[in-house]
Parts: sequence; structure tokens; C-alpha cells
Amino acid sequence: MALCFTPQNHMMLVAAIAALHLLHLLAVTPVLHAATNVALPGCLSKCGEVSVPYPFGVGAGCYYEGFMLTCDETHSPPKLFLGNTSTVVLDIFLHDGRLDIDNGIASLTGRNLYSMNWGVPLDNSIFTLSSFWNNFFVMGCGFKFQVMLPDSENMIVMCNSSCLNGHPAVATDGTCSGVGCCEASLPGSSNMYSIKLDPLGAENGTMEQPFNATFVIADKEWWNTNNNGMLLQTAVLDGLVTPWGIPGSAPPLQIKASGKWNFRNLSCADAQRSSDYGCLSSNSYCHDHWNGESSGYICHCKRGYEGNPYITNGCHADTHECTIGDKYPCFGDCINMYGSYNCVCPHGTSGNPKKPHGCIEDTEKFSGLAVATGIWCGGGLVLLIFAAIFLRKKLRAQKAKKLRNFYFMKNRGLLLQQLVDKDIAERMIFSLEELEKATNTFHEDRKIGKGGHGTVYKGILSDQRVVAIKMSRRAIQSETDNFINEVAILSQVNHRNVVELFGCCLETEVPLLVYEFISNGTLYEHLHVNSPESLPWRERLRIALEVARSLAYLHSAASISIVHRDIKATNILLDDNLTAKVSDFGASRGIPIDETRITTAIQGTFGYLDPECYNTRRLTEKSDVYSFGVMLVELLTREKPHIYVSATGDSLVEQFLILHRQDKLSEILDPQVAKEGEEEAGVVAEIAAMCVSSSGEDRPTMKQVEMRLEVLQSSATSIKNTPRTGEHVVNIPLARQLSCSTDGNDISRRFSMEREILMSMDFPR
Repeated sequence: MALCFTPQNHMMLVAAIAALHLLHLLAVTPVLHAATNVALPGCLSKCGEVSVPYPFGVGAGCYYEGFMLTCDETHSPPKLFLGNTSTVVLDIFLHDGRLDIDNGIASLTGRNLYSMNWGVPLDNSIFTLSSFWNNFFVMGCGFKFQVMLPDSENMIVMCNSSCLNGHPAVATDGTCSGVGCCEASLPGSSNMYSIKLDPLGAENGTMEQPFNATFVIADKEWWNTNNNGMLLQTAVLDGLVTPWGIPGSAPPLQIKASGKWNFRNLSCADAQRSSDYGCLSSNSYCHDHWNGESSGYICHCKRGYEGNPYITNGCHADTHECTIGDKYPCFGDCINMYGSYNCVCPHGTSGNPKKPHGCIEDTEKFSGLAVATGIWCGGGLVLLIFAAIFLRKKLRAQKAKKLRNFYFMKNRGLLLQQLVDKDIAERMIFSLEELEKATNTFHEDRKIGKGGHGTVYKGILSDQRVVAIKMSRRAIQSETDNFINEVAILSQVNHRNVVELFGCCLETEVPLLVYEFISNGTLYEHLHVNSPESLPWRERLRIALEVARSLAYLHSAASISIVHRDIKATNILLDDNLTAKVSDFGASRGIPIDETRITTAIQGTFGYLDPECYNTRRLTEKSDVYSFGVMLVELLTREKPHIYVSATGDSLVEQFLILHRQDKLSEILDPQVAKEGEEEAGVVAEIAAMCVSSSGEDRPTMKQVEMRLEVLQSSATSIKNTPRTGEHVVNIPLARQLSCSTDGNDISRRFSMEREILMSMDFPR
């Protein structure tokens, strides 16, 4: 379409140019990087080679609270430090809230188990080390390295490094694959991590040699760039590295780690209502940001602007030509545009607006043809703009549809590989559109929980069923495999004490899982309340029995033997009647009917993890028995297994067994249990002691545990049932049903022959 201009329709010219500019902004979305990082007036804007943008600053009045830096000019070039710490700042990025630092090193040697907290001196409310950008790199050999967040139930991240003949004690080729060096991901973004170092082979007496471990948190991209990993490994092997730095005799080497920062711990909505809102530039906007520990916000310049959004007038256009008259002359109406400007004659004049007196007043009125031509041209531009908007939306919708179809076909294939009944893959599928409608597009108000694997939303389906929808927090293949595994496991399970899976959505990168909605929280929340008493003993005993029933069913009555692998109080949901529902089967594994164990990677929760499975990597049904025993100890003591440490440094299970052998259980029992449970609590303690035996062979099966809890529950409620004709009844005193040796090394089971025969008859594997 041709654009028509005459001396009389200069206003149409202005409208046309402005419309073209708008169309240009709609058609392209360039990524703009700040050309300059601006400090406050009179403040240092650079220290050595590092720019110092506000809210960071050096000196009083030059920084926002928490963002103080120190520039040490005794170094050449000068070095920039975070506050008054020894942490060297390498670079600051305003656009994505990133801070690069020179990180420290720690070294440990010996034959003993080390357990320590290690981190960097950063304010967690503002700065955290990023689990996305960084990893642990552990140089040396002969050790197991484990890391987790302090006071957290997150799963353990671990790696091993072996010593092989003919290989140096530290790898020197930049690799970190388990020989002379191993690599472990960060369990989460934080500044402090709990670390354990254990000599390889210590558990079975085949320790390779005294280990030597040097570990550091470093940026993954830095490690693989310019041979940095190889240079650091060589420095460690040559003995040039000491804890927390490299001495002067070593070659200069900065160990880069990348952190995240928030301007303040407020959401954009809350910050904009506060008096100290940080996005001061009128051409800036607020962006909600999560640094791994806390939510907050950072600021950005609007599209077409650059600079520092935290300073008044800090975001500026590329050049304001209309304000520079001597360089860009205009004696008419000047219109500033992104990347250029336009100069036109005022209304009622025409000519050359870039010359003095170049615009001459018109002597004739617009002709009808000129008016019609202007209207036609303007109308055409408006139609073109609407067409561009429509086309852009349509292309986006088509792209989203193709992506949904791609994920659907990929996840459906993975699901079909694991399902026994292929029809399940069709009956249990929900569309993404239906789940978005059920959760109001996964609105924040519908969020009801968040765990290590994902976030759970409450939804209402079109048939008015209330459901819980689990969405993964991380789009990685391992999460996809866990979610697919959970669908495959739960599709074969039908038990009143196992949470029911209604189906899944395969149109996202990691499938969404749809469960029945359990409204009353978890056993952990009901048990660990801030009051002298929590769940009554009768309810605790009943819940233990219901969990035992579900595990016995999973181990022996389902189509294949299913090991849950992560039994703990937070995975036991309770409905309005406090009926127990076992949940979270992402880590579960099926054991074929002709096998008793499988070899697998270590997975579970600290405090509940079976030590025998941890040492041998062999998974059996007895691993669930151990975790169930820990849960029984938790019900008896009201202590938290993942954080409890006795005065002598023992874990909850170790302390429980010591006091049980010494007949001093009253020292650790929950007073409420001691008061309400009486002799029943002692019987449950016997069961728990057998379940947490260090050897799986000494532990009972879940079917045996279920039957003993059934007898105990019946005795507790004084239910008398008259035997029916042909019914087998064996009366065995509870004191004779369970027994435990007192030497602490061999917890054994004694059952009457009649009881064992009855169990074999009625409850096959």
C-alpha cells in the first residue's frame, strides 16, 4: 500500500510516522542491555575493573541498606569487597539480580567422619548462592561427600571419589566424574550447607586409605571455561591451595561463584504501596524475584530505555534528539522516536522545518481529495496495526499448541513403557485447559502446599470433584521420570489408606498429577504442634495401624511388590476423620514377584533412611519397615527424626534403642503417651525397636507388624468378637508376641508356631 503525502496533510504525516513506530515496537522485541550502570552523584562508580551501580555503593550515603561495598585500593588493581567481609566481588548485574564473587576453599583429611556447616558470609535475606549456576566440586579421593540444607528435610545430595592405582590423588584433567574429583549439585539456593565426609569403605572395614578432600562451590560455566577446573585441580595437587584461599606462591586464580540478590523482601504489589519503593526511575518497572531463600523484587528499565532503574531519572532513552537543537535542528514540531527523531511543520504550515522560517503558512484549504486521501492512508495503517496484533497472538497460540502436543506425545510414550494396562493411559488423562480452568490458571490463592519435588494446588473439576494438582518445581528429566513412575505405581493401587490418583496431564514438560483432595493436612502437622499435647494416643495407634495396612498391601497384595522408599510423617495425609492416606510415590519402585531386592540409587529423607540400603544400595521391602519404625518412634516421642540430636550426639533412633535396652524409655517418651498409652506404649516400643534393627533380616514384615497392631488395637478398644464356625482364632499374650534382645546388636522376633502358620495361610506374599 502506498503512503500519500501532500504539503496540506502534514498532520497525516505525523500520525503515519507515529503509527509506524508503534507497529515497529509490536513486531520486534529486542533485548536491551544497560549501556551504563549509574552510581549516586558524588559516589564511586568503579573499583578497579568492577562497576559499582546503585543500590550497591562505596562510602556513607552511597548505598541502600544491606548493599555496602568496600573498595581496597592497596591492591593493584583495587579489589571490591562485600561489606566488611573478605568476600571479593567480581561483577554485579542489575538486569537479572546476579552477583559474582571470589569464593573460598575448604580442606579436610583423615579417617574419621566429619560433619560440619560450611558457607559464605552473605546475608540470606538479600544474597544467596544460586543452585542453578553453581555446583560443589570436591577434589581428592577416598571419601563419600554428602550435602543438605541445615534443618531441612530435603533429600541428601551426594557423590563419591575413589582412589585408583596409577591415578593421582586429585584429578588434573578438569574432569570431576568420581576418580580424584566428584561433583554434586547444590540441594537449594542458600549461603549455608550441612556437609558430611565419610571415608570410603568405613562401614565394612575396607577403607581405601586416609582421605584428602578439598571442596569449593564454583560456577559451572567458570569451571568449564579457560581450563579453570584443570588449573584449580593442579594447584590442589601441588599443595598450593590452603583453606580459604591461594597463597602468594600460587599462580593467581579467582574461583568464581554466582549468587542471586533481591532489592527487598517484598512483592512488587506490596513494594509499590510502601514509602521506600526502589524502582525510582519513571521509565522503570518492578519484577518479582526469588533468590532461593526469600521472595523479593528487582527493577528493570522499560523497553527503549537503559541505565539504572534504582535512581531517579536513571533510565533514559538512547538519545533525546529533540533536546539537542544545535546538533539536530528543528524549527517546526519535533517528535522524539526510539533511535531517531522526526521534524514536521506545525499545523497550517508547510515547507522545510529544519531551516529557520522554513515553514510557510498555507494559503489554501485542504481539498476534498486531500482529506479523503489522508483518511484512507490513516485507516489503512490502523488496519495494519490490528492485523499485526492478531497475527502475533495467533502465532503464539499455534506455538503453544505445538509445544503441548510435543510434550503429550513424549510423556505418553514414557508412560506407556511403564504401564501394565495400556488403557489406563487414555482413561486417566486430563487436558491442560481443564486443569487451568480448575485452578484459575494456577492462581497463587489456590496453592496449598510446597515440597522438595513440587507445588500442590487445589482445584475444582467440571464434574465438581475437588482435587489436588501436583506441579513440578523443576523442568528436568529426573523429575519427569519420577512423575511418570508415580502414575505407573498408583495406577495399580487401590486401598483406602493410599491416596487415590485420578489421573495426569501430559501436555507440560513435566506431567501434572491429579489426586483426591485430602483436607486435613499431614501427620507431621498434627503431631508437632506448639502445645503440651497433640494427637491422643488412641488416634496415634490407629494411624500407625492404617499406615501398616497400606504398606502390607503394597508389599504383598498389589499386582507387584511396591516399595515406597520415603515413608515419613509429612507423607501421611489425614482427612477430616483423621484417616491416614499414604502419599508421594515419586521415589517408589516395583520389585518383580520372583525377586526379593533390586539395586538402585540412594533416595530418601535424612533420619528415616534405611542404613542397610544406604550402605549396600540394595532396596528391599525391609527398607519401608525401617522407615515405618522411625515413624513409630516419632509417634512415641514426639521428636523430629531429621533434626534430633541427643546430648551425646546420638540420633533419635540410636537414643531410643539405648534407652529401650536400659529400660529407661520414660526419659524419652512423650508425657502424653506415657499417661494415655500405659502398657500399650511399651508394646509399640517393642515393635518399633524390631523395625529399626540395623539388619533387614532381623526386621519383621509389614504384614507381621500389621497383625500385631491389629491385636493391640482390638485389645485397646476391648472389642470382643465371638468366633464364627470354621474361623481360626489364636490367643497369644502381647508380651509373648514380640521380644527384643538386650545386647543391642541382635533384635530378634519370637512368634508361636500357630501364629506363623496362620499368617502363612491367610496372607500370602
